[in-house]
Amino acid sequence: MLIIIIVSSALSVNFANKAPKKDFYVGVELAYGSDFNTLKVMVDQVKDYTNVFVFGVPQLTFNRTLLDQSCDYIYNTGLHFIVLFTNITQYNVWGNYTPAQWTTAAMQKYGDKFLAVYRWDEPGGDQIDASKYQFIRNATSYSEVANGYVNDLGGYLKYFTDTGQTVLTADYVLYWFDYKAGYNAVLCEFGWNNSRPQQIALCRGAARANNMDWGAMLTWTYHNEPYIENATEMYNDLLLAYNNGAKYAIVFSYPNITQYGILTDDHLQALKNFWNYVSNNAPKDPYYERVQTAYVMPADYGFGFRSAQDSMWGLWGPDNQSQKIWNDMNTLVKQYGANFDIVFNEAQYRQGFVNRYDKLVYWNQTG
Repeated sequence: MLIIIIVSSALSVNFANKAPKKDFYVGVELAYGSDFNTLKVMVDQVKDYTNVFVFGVPQLTFNRTLLDQSCDYIYNTGLHFIVLFTNITQYNVWGNYTPAQWTTAAMQKYGDKFLAVYRWDEPGGDQIDASKYQFIRNATSYSEVANGYVNDLGGYLKYFTDTGQTVLTADYVLYWFDYKAGYNAVLCEFGWNNSRPQQIALCRGAARANNMDWGAMLTWTYHNEPYIENATEMYNDLLLAYNNGAKYAIVFSYPNITQYGILTDDHLQALKNFWNYVSNNAPKDPYYERVQTAYVMPADYGFGFRSAQDSMWGLWGPDNQSQKIWNDMNTLVKQYGANFDIVFNEAQYRQGFVNRYDKLVYWNQTG
């Protein structure tokens, strides 16, 4: 049984006078193809029932003429857009242009329709699953790898954050440390058989602690066709993110096995139905009034949260706290659903926890 500490809020906020949240973006990420016509087909299909389009193919950005043509076309449909850039050393073909220079010019040209830069897909996943892009490969302590991860990733992000543009990514682990590295928004991935409430608690808790935005990326459920969840499940996941305060809800489409990637007519109809819902209904909890509980993790604890036996930072196996933390998490999900956050016990955030939450549940409490 968990012991809950009740804390009084130092801040009294009156939510009753706030208008419904309006800055919500739902759309599709195109992650296949490298030509304008492929992009145009998808944009033309979804432009009437989405409001943001994500370029998920770096090849679309290598050629500035193609990038400008694509952005011009999307801009003229009225959609917002997000552009994924890869390693900046690969943009030598741009001659005198760099991604940072293009970003600065595009912010002037397209205004708020150019919504964000997407930089470094799944950085936390690269670390925890020890991919070839893993940031820290050797460390002697959790704090050493946490600081190294934040500093190394932050160096890559600074190239774009210095332009003043919003920079975001999608990830499935280590959200807290992604935000500390400098992201303005992280999209937690809904896929496989992961717990959606747990993903929301981890990502939203990190976003709120850093006064940033968060969202959801609906990605693969299966490793073979049809890859994506069915249309009803997709609709429910979009609704869950929206009603719990997400700013973004994006559906990932790769590979190209239908006319619209992996999206069937049923998936497209679900997107239309969801667009109709958000056009007529404010989110149920846009200001997190129901979220008055937080689970407080140890500082620098880079746990994968996919099972009790998951990795620590991609460098070690589970430790003697992992099983209890895993059990606590499942208890909180059963009790609160998505109505709790997960935060980390770091000095610069503690006063914020006391001000924000009525209940703090610490990892090292016993029952």
